[in-house]
Amino acid sequence: MAKLSSHARRERRHKRIRKKVFGTPERPRLCVYRSLHSFYAQIVDDTKAHTIVSASTIDPEFTKLTGKRGGKSIEDVRKLAEILVQKAKEKGISKVVFDRGGFLYHGKIKAFADRCRELGLEF
Repeated sequence: MAKLSSHARRERRHKRIRKKVFGTPERPRLCVYRSLHSFYAQIVDDTKAHTIVSASTIDPEFTKLTGKRGGKSIEDVRKLAEILVQKAKEKGISKVVFDRGGFLYHGKIKAFADRCRELGLEF
């Protein structure tokens, strides 16, 4: 049997996670994705298949805040969490289910989740 690539292993973990994690209107799903150059996060209501709030490090709002486009560092991810939580609070969202997207829970993913919790998002 051939060895799986790191992308294939992440996809497999993500499918396993998505079997259990489901966003409802009362408790939507906060899903994250990180690429080599950017970090993306969105809050989704899976019953309607509707994105309620989204933020990424390539958004103009993030660029205005930091002065750069595309954040690779953990500090950039923490600033992105502030933007996302602020948008979520404006929409009346305080509780979410966290979907790490198959990524291991350390580094940027952990920093993002911890900062969201510090700012008052419950999960």
